[in-house]
Amino acid sequence: MPDTAASSVLFVCVHNAGRSQMAAAFLTHLAGDRVQVRSAGSAPAATVNPAVVAAMAEVGIDIAAEVPKVLTTDAVQASDVVITMGCGDTCPVFPGVRYLDWELPDPAGQGIESVRPIRDEIEKRIRGLVDEIAPASRA
Repeated sequence: MPDTAASSVLFVCVHNAGRSQMAAAFLTHLAGDRVQVRSAGSAPAATVNPAVVAAMAEVGIDIAAEVPKVLTTDAVQASDVVITMGCGDTCPVFPGVRYLDWELPDPAGQGIESVRPIRDEIEKRIRGLVDEIAPASRA
């Protein structure tokens, strides 16, 4: 039977083509089914940034099939934690939802050399988040 107490996390950035996609992929990869993961953008791009896809492939995570999704009020309300990444005030605020703002450089228009440090910082933050909200042992 699935753990119904699993935390739900929503990552939000403007285009849902870079930072939020990397964060969602890392959280899914590291926490598995212990966390429900969503990502969205306030103004989604047509595709995920190719340099972001390549940078994630370097660490063994394939996000080539991901597509940017539009931010909805329902997605925010259904989340325990909402992590924004440069979308400012476009994210609706609801009582009972924890909000974090991660200031990270935008990988839009950057080459893979510039995306790698952003990816690595996101991975570091996700590892800390997993330790906090979805430890491996719930004993």
